[in-house]
Amino acid sequence: MRLLVYGAGVLGSLSAARLHGAGHDVSLLARGERLTDLRRHGVRLAEGDSAAVRRVPVPVVEHPDGGYDLILVFVRTHQVDAVLKPLADVEGDVLFLHNWAAGARPLGAVIGHERVLLGFPTAAGTMDGDVVRYRGSDFLTRRVAMPIGEPDGRTTARLERIVETFRAAGIRARAEPRVDAWLKTHAAFEVPLGQAVRAAGGPVALADDPGAVRGMLHLMRRNLAAMATPPVPRAFGALRTLPQGLLVPVLRRFLKSPAAVHSGLSNPSPAAVAELRKLAEQLGGPAGAR
Repeated sequence: MRLLVYGAGVLGSLSAARLHGAGHDVSLLARGERLTDLRRHGVRLAEGDSAAVRRVPVPVVEHPDGGYDLILVFVRTHQVDAVLKPLADVEGDVLFLHNWAAGARPLGAVIGHERVLLGFPTAAGTMDGDVVRYRGSDFLTRRVAMPIGEPDGRTTARLERIVETFRAAGIRARAEPRVDAWLKTHAAFEVPLGQAVRAAGGPVALADDPGAVRGMLHLMRRNLAAMATPPVPRAFGALRTLPQGLLVPVLRRFLKSPAAVHSGLSNPSPAAVAELRKLAEQLGGPAGAR
C-alpha cells in the first residue's frame, strides 16, 4: 500500500517505522526542525532508557505528494482543523488516530464524508531530542488492540484491509463497529482525569487526595450520563453504577500504578494542555468544560 503518515511525533514515527519495515511505500510528513532531523537521520528508535538507537530510513516529505491508498493522521485534537484543508485535495482514505469526541461529521464536511475512518492509537512513548523512546511492552503491541472503525458502524472491505495491514506489520489492531462511541467514552474519562492530574501536580499527588478523586469521578459520571449512546467498552458503565465508596479506592490505586505514572497524564507542555482543552470543548456542557 502507498501510505502517508501525517504527523511525525511519537505515534506517527513509531507507526511509520513499523509499516515501512513491513514493506509498504510509506511517506512520513513532518515540518520544521523535525523534518530536518528526519532527513538527516531517519526515524531513530530506542527501547526505554537503552543507549542503543536504531535508525529506520523512512522517506520523509514536507507536503503530500500525489495520491495515497491510505492517509494516517497522528496529530493532537487541537491541531486537526489545520490538517483538514491540506488533505481536502489529496486523494486517499483518511484514518484519524487521536483523541476525538466531535464525531466524523466535521471531518467529512471538509475532506468528504466517504473518506473518513476513526480510530485511536494504543502505543506509547516519549521524544528524547530526535529519538523516539518506546516502552518495549508497548511498542504497538499492548494488550488493548488499536480500535479502528467506519463512522456508520459497517464492516467494509477497506476496514478489513486496513486492520490486516496493521496486523501484518506487527501492530495490534481490531475493527470496532462503535468507534465513535468508543472515542466519546474515552474522552468522557480522559478529560476529568487529565484535568484533575494537572491540578494536583501528578497522578500520585491526586491519589493522595480522596476528595479530588471524588470530584473527578463526579465529572466522569456527568460526562457518561450526557452521552447519547451507552459507553464503549461497556465496562466504563461501572463508573456510573458502582458505589462511590468502591470506585474511589480503585481509582486511587490506578493513579499510583506504573500505567498512570508513566502515561504522560501530567505532561505540562502547552500542546498537551491545548489538546485537553479542545477535547473538553468537544464534550460540551459544564462536565466537559471544567
